[in-house]
Amino acid sequence: MIRRESIPEHALHARYVAEGAYLDCYVTDIEYPATLAEFVTAFYTTGLFKLERWILAWAVNKPSTDAQANELAQGQRTAFAAWTQEARAENQLLMCDFQGHTRSWLMVSPHPSGTRLYFGSVVTPRRDHRTGRLEMARSYRLLIGFHKLYSRALLAAARSKLRRRRSLLSVR
Repeated sequence: MIRRESIPEHALHARYVAEGAYLDCYVTDIEYPATLAEFVTAFYTTGLFKLERWILAWAVNKPSTDAQANELAQGQRTAFAAWTQEARAENQLLMCDFQGHTRSWLMVSPHPSGTRLYFGSVVTPRRDHRTGRLEMARSYRLLIGFHKLYSRALLAAARSKLRRRRSLLSVR
């Protein structure tokens, strides 16, 4: 089950709350220990995310490969597709898009039943030139419903990929 939860205080993207950004945090559990590297690789190499990567390669000339996703996961690169690493900790990764408008956050933590997987997003507000107020861009406001569904689908796809990988390893 994928569920929305509060952003953990120690989350790398929590600082954006004070800036008035949109933040979310989705979680799910898997039944065995998993590392951040395993989660990051699984997340960025799912079929669903590969579709997003294809769109980014075509639309904004930001191609990427599964090998690059694995290098990012292993800490051997700081840029991947349309994102650059903004911050990293032992169990977390925060990526910023090439325009600086959005961020993606991944985290793992031990859980009594195995590992809790976290995925969150940040959409930073922009100053409205007419009013002077900080607001989320209209395009993001219009797409927020889709974003919430897509975030859940991405996390579910990564969880499934981790489970399939674990099943294959246990058969060997």
